[in-house]
Amino acid sequence: MNSMRKLLLLALFVLCVERYFRNYQVEEPGLSDWFNPRKRPDVIATTDWRAPVIWEGTFNRQALWSRYRERNLTVGLAVFAVGRTVDQYLELFLRSANKHFMVGYRVVFYVMMKDPYGMPDLQPDPLRTFQVLTIEEDSWWHNRDLVRMTSLGEHIVSHIQDEVDFLFSMTVEQVFQGDFGVETLGTSVAQLHAWWYFRDTENAPYERRPRSAACIPFGQGDFFYDGELVGGTPLQVLNLIEDYLKGVTHDTKNGLNSTYESHLNKYFFLHKPARLLSPEYSWDAAFLPPPQVRSVKVLRLTRGAL
Repeated sequence: MNSMRKLLLLALFVLCVERYFRNYQVEEPGLSDWFNPRKRPDVIATTDWRAPVIWEGTFNRQALWSRYRERNLTVGLAVFAVGRTVDQYLELFLRSANKHFMVGYRVVFYVMMKDPYGMPDLQPDPLRTFQVLTIEEDSWWHNRDLVRMTSLGEHIVSHIQDEVDFLFSMTVEQVFQGDFGVETLGTSVAQLHAWWYFRDTENAPYERRPRSAACIPFGQGDFFYDGELVGGTPLQVLNLIEDYLKGVTHDTKNGLNSTYESHLNKYFFLHKPARLLSPEYSWDAAFLPPPQVRSVKVLRLTRGAL
């Protein structure tokens, strides 16, 4: 089956499962019960659309713990690893995630890889399981973001939607440094780009070509979001994937090749995220953290650094 037909079929699958999710709403704790933006006057802690931006010091994880434990949550974390990234990064990623990601909650780690024999021999902690999801190689293999998101969408439709309440997708070139907890949970979760957060978004690398589906016109744009991490309910992640695939199809027909990150930013420009993660949740190891970054939860590794 050629890849473009596969994209269109996935979009149809999305429309079918949306009916299943339509009446499913994840009840979230009241914001004032656990979040206090006034404790971080040095940063943007609330967006113009009143979504929380999660910084160290703004949240009360214990208040969230008592609420979420009652729901007996399961959280999924999908990671994509192919080629040399398997040997370089996968074991470190999984070991650190096993230690720091959603401690005390049920977690399913979805490891998307071409060769399941490359899976590190790791023993998950209690409440945690590993699932290896085999990726099929096709003519789009050179575009890893497209392969990653297409495969993730297919697995959400086939089984992940029935297995977890919330789902995160991350690239493998990262290592958890501190607790990545329930303060990050929301119906849709976007990661602020560590470099561009501290710079003028007028110069951010949005797609500006009007013919592209990912175009954000000059003078517009809220934040620049990082493609290394995205999350939310399975439905919301699926909606993002569907929009991305439609955008890729549109741009391909018009002879354009916009990046995944451009389509991601267009999606969140139109569909504002319910929760934003500060640069503390994906800090680039190549840069010294500024005073605003008090506690690095996830460190983004420079490729080839290991």
